[in-house]
Amino acid sequence: DLAAEPGDRLALLLPAHWQSAVWLLACSSVGVVADVQGDPAAADLVVTGPDTLERARACRGERVALALRPLGGRFPQAPEGFADYAVEVPSQGDRFAPFAPVDADAPALAVGGVELTGAQLVARAREDADALGLVPGSRLLTGRTYDTWEGLSAGLFAPLAAGGSVVLCRHIGQLDADGLAKRVESERVTNTAV
Repeated sequence: DLAAEPGDRLALLLPAHWQSAVWLLACSSVGVVADVQGDPAAADLVVTGPDTLERARACRGERVALALRPLGGRFPQAPEGFADYAVEVPSQGDRFAPFAPVDADAPALAVGGVELTGAQLVARAREDADALGLVPGSRLLTGRTYDTWEGLSAGLFAPLAAGGSVVLCRHIGQLDADGLAKRVESERVTNTAV
């Protein structure tokens, strides 16, 4: 239970990962601005992975750390000064209802020096879904990072806007043509954004 309120700013210091998507959607559901790779010192709270713990310590508000281990595993020992996401979350219920509706015209996402309202985010995600040829049921493979709009859109928002799904593939550039073809087949990919 984070003490976050609509309008608060959350510095999200995570790579392209399914747990990052969880945090992005959680922020949008309560009206918290997700500031991707933002300045922790200027944030009300921070969510970080194991590689950015030192940077995240600049946040004076609540700090949450994710080990980013397979199956959402926890840290062997929680980093000092941080709540371990994998320890805190299992005790929470799976139902959520916001206290108040989120204002679509309020800031929702900041990435790469651009700040978008919820309405702008949805409009851009729909445009990107069309540009990527996504339709309901599409399965998009991407290796883009989450530190740009293009990466966030391909890695979450465009597939979501189209009613599709996404396959995040870190280090996709290390796959040869055969490896990429096998990944596309095994993941039942219909579209790619690499």
